[in-house]
Amino acid sequence: MAVFPPGFPTTIPSPDRGVWYLGPIPIRAYALCIIAGIVVAVTWGERRLLARGGRPGTVLDVAVYAVPFGLVGGRLYHVATDWRTYFGPGGNAIDALKIWNGGLGIWGAIALGAVGAWIGCRRLGLPLPLFADAVAPGVVVAQAIGRLGNYFNQELYGGPTTLPWGLE
Repeated sequence: MAVFPPGFPTTIPSPDRGVWYLGPIPIRAYALCIIAGIVVAVTWGERRLLARGGRPGTVLDVAVYAVPFGLVGGRLYHVATDWRTYFGPGGNAIDALKIWNGGLGIWGAIALGAVGAWIGCRRLGLPLPLFADAVAPGVVVAQAIGRLGNYFNQELYGGPTTLPWGLE
């Protein structure tokens, strides 16, 4: 067992809040993490696509399709995997539309985001494999950045641990 000096933080404390207010407008850390991930993916993907001979602005043009499709897919996946909350006893189906109350699933976001990217690539005459090769590293990093939002929401910690770097 490791011995730490007094006052040494042996755990990572959870944030006390994941939302700040700009007047009446809530600014959610989860949303900021998702947006930061999108910016990183688009910026990095753009650089990689340009290095492969692509036109400037192409990744952003495809993202106009991929991002909304991904958000819808993420919500659909959440609703499908937690359907009792919305359609079960005591549920309210209209709540399935209230995305601001939380609930996105990465697998749905990836699936429909890929469909959106395919549509964007077809409209631009860009081969999907070329595009996917350019954006893949950025998408993986974007997912990791977005996952930090779960930390602010105090969710998806994993299993209990007694390790010194465990979350409280």
